[in-house]
Amino acid sequence: MNQMKILISICIVLLPTLCQAANDGYGYPIPGSYAATILGTPPPLKPSLPEKINSKRLVLDVIPGVKRPDIFFYNNGLRCTFAYQDKKAPMVFLIAGTGSNDQSTKLTTMMKALYQAGFHVVTLPSPTHPNFIVNASHSHVPGDLTEDAADLYSVMENVWNRVKEDIEVSEFYLGGFSLGATQAAFVAKLDDEKKSFNFSRVLMINPAVSLYDSVSRIEGLLDRIPGGSRKIGVFFNKTLNKFVEFYREGDFIDINNEFLYAVAKSNLVDENEQAGIIGLAFRIASAGMIFSSDVMTNGGYVVPKNRVLANSDPLDDYFRVSIHTSFLDYFNQYFYPYFQKKRPGLTKEALIASLSLKSIEPYLKSSRKIGVITNENDFILSNDDRNYLRQLFGERAKIYPLGGHGGNFEYIVDIAYALDFFKQSGGRQ
Repeated sequence: MNQMKILISICIVLLPTLCQAANDGYGYPIPGSYAATILGTPPPLKPSLPEKINSKRLVLDVIPGVKRPDIFFYNNGLRCTFAYQDKKAPMVFLIAGTGSNDQSTKLTTMMKALYQAGFHVVTLPSPTHPNFIVNASHSHVPGDLTEDAADLYSVMENVWNRVKEDIEVSEFYLGGFSLGATQAAFVAKLDDEKKSFNFSRVLMINPAVSLYDSVSRIEGLLDRIPGGSRKIGVFFNKTLNKFVEFYREGDFIDINNEFLYAVAKSNLVDENEQAGIIGLAFRIASAGMIFSSDVMTNGGYVVPKNRVLANSDPLDDYFRVSIHTSFLDYFNQYFYPYFQKKRPGLTKEALIASLSLKSIEPYLKSSRKIGVITNENDFILSNDDRNYLRQLFGERAKIYPLGGHGGNFEYIVDIAYALDFFKQSGGRQ
């Protein structure tokens, strides 16, 4: 069990981990896309941030009367984190990346940086996180950008109603990482219609252009392990044993940055194995999403239809089924049939097209308040995707030469750019 915790801890560390090109003096030190995604930013290159800030965890009853199966007994409400100033200040909502909760490492770093700069901050879990699926998703089937945006917007309105008597807010901003970045664009568009917040600035960090294409690329990383995704169990055990043995032989206290950097320096895993670990981390997050959605909808996809799970029931078999379910399996066998039934006549091609920034291109092109940060070697994007972002956002796109998928998220240069973006005036439409 301890061995399992070691590898899962590593995968959790990796998961949330994603116009003008920056010059050669950028300074981020990790050239490999996969290595950067895994290792993140070396501690000396991170900004100095406060250890403690004025913050509290909010638990929201977003959908009154929602029925929570016994297996989700611990899910008593949607959880988000609220950091607050003792004076009037702008408020920033931040949306987590795939499978992450409101207190993921990346969101916490950005929250502290924004707080230190004088902002109120609210961090939100991803609509693909089980806590959101159970408590805040009206369909309980995450992945549709328009529906997820509506659910996120409802959560934001709930947060504001909860805290508006306790703080003063000058204006509102919005940001997101990875999937959360893509969702932020759709939330911004919805807000321009509903005008609950009138967001002044919206920052997308390492977004996907097409969710279908980007997730397919992440899934494709598993093809780089011996035997491909069919051998995910063998790869899991082999990698687990490597890490366990290295951990035992070293003088490590915990699974932390020190341990991960030591792993990197030792060349314990090659590039193909790095890719496989990222793919595995994604599968673990997806397994939680698939299981939670299936139980909430009684879909019969993983758990037999009408089976009522008690909070003491073992879940190992369901986890194994979920982790061996590829994105294409999920899309073709569960996601698409659900929305086809809901929207008669819907084709796969039309659904895939709707899961893209291109579906709201006119809005993104005209809205000067929206900006994007990404990297030249972010593997969830194709070269055509990066060129599309350059063409669409122009000077509002910042594309760094290195960093993989969010590996440079906590780099002091990137944090400074994000803070400057939010501080700029004249962004309101």
